[in-house]
Amino acid sequence: MGLDLEQKKAVVADVSGRLAGAQAIVVAEYRGLEAGSLTGLRVKARERGVYLRVLRNTLARRAVAGTPFEGLSQHLTGPLVYGISADPTAAAKVLSEFAKGNEKFVLKAGAMPNHVMDAKGVQALASLPGREELLGTLMGTMQAPVAKFVRTLNEIPARFVRTLAAVAEARQAQGA
Repeated sequence: MGLDLEQKKAVVADVSGRLAGAQAIVVAEYRGLEAGSLTGLRVKARERGVYLRVLRNTLARRAVAGTPFEGLSQHLTGPLVYGISADPTAAAKVLSEFAKGNEKFVLKAGAMPNHVMDAKGVQALASLPGREELLGTLMGTMQAPVAKFVRTLNEIPARFVRTLAAVAEARQAQGA
């Protein structure tokens, strides 16, 4: 049972809306894959904030038209699943992890705003640390000089106290 014109327009509008806030889209072919496997993929994608959708390619081409992901339309052939995420690495990680365990699931292409990637590019993107890891590393890097400065400032009074304690011990040793 196909979609009528209004339903198709609603699907295109929904996907276009998701693309407006997206940083990455990854496309994979699922030919010959069982429905139960795709259900597991959907659960993993939902946990990581990835919008996963099986979509007719003509509707997908209309959804990406006029967006920064428009260059991806040349790769939209065959039965495809689309992973769309606001985190640039999330969709690539979810789909590439799933592809490792399922030989019938093949990564085809991906895109970031105004940049189209082949399957190797998607794999490279999946190997990058995620947004949270990068933010943690950045915060650690930014805090390191401040923390070292505070330790240095704290060392001055601590050294003074140790010196006073040594002088007091020396006087007690002379007096005894």
